Order: sequence, then C-alpha cells, then structure tokens
Amino acid sequence: MSSNQSGEGEIRRQLIEQNLVDRTHREMSEDEITRIARTWHAWRGEKGAGKYADIAGFCKSADLDAIAGHGYVLTPGRYVGAEETTDDDDMPFDERMEQLTAKLKGQFAESAKLEKAILKNLASLGFTGKESP
Repeated sequence: MSSNQSGEGEIRRQLIEQNLVDRTHREMSEDEITRIARTWHAWRGEKGAGKYADIAGFCKSADLDAIAGHGYVLTPGRYVGAEETTDDDDMPFDERMEQLTAKLKGQFAESAKLEKAILKNLASLGFTGKESP
C-alpha cells in the first residue's frame, strides 16, 4: 500500500490509528503465542523451559558466521527454511500424478457444470452479460 488511489491513504490512516490488523500482520492464537514463548525461553536456556531445538519452518538459532554468510540479511526464511513435510503414503510419483490429474479433471467438469448453472440463474434474473453500447 504505497499509493493514495481509491482511498488507500484513508484506509492506511485508519489501520494505524485504530491499531487494526493489515495484510502484513495477523492475530495469533493463544497456542501460537504459547509455542513462541516456550521456544524463546528454551532458547535463552531458562530453568524449567526445556531444551531448545531448531525446528524447520519455525525457529533457528543462527550463529554470527551463518548471518555473515547471508550478507547480514536477517530475513527469517534464509535461516528457518521450510517446514519438512512427509507423504502419508508410499505411492509412486507417476501413480500419484495420474490420481491427482484424474481428480483435477473431475473438478474441472464440476466447475463447468456449476458455471453453466450460475449463468442460467443470472439469465433468469435478466443478467445476460451483454456488453453496453
């Protein structure tokens, strides 16, 4: 949001003045806040906080050499990385792709059917989508 077109300046003013959540911020749940706090206390080595461990996609304790290696850029993604995922099945890739492609074709067919139904309903209300002169 860097322009003042379409009332964006007013929107930004209200976001700031009313301390509202915007596109770059989000409200965290109590569980998320607790997880972050526990991790921070463990990272600091506080008594009773448990042992700290790096968790891909969530937290990473980077040393100065790693930070220097990234040109002192502190963007979290450079260090934390992405959360590791696991496949819940042992299906071979080609078989999985065939299955997913078949599912996608079915969803495309359903989409086309719904599109026709929506256009029919709009037409029955007098909305045909004809361009104005």
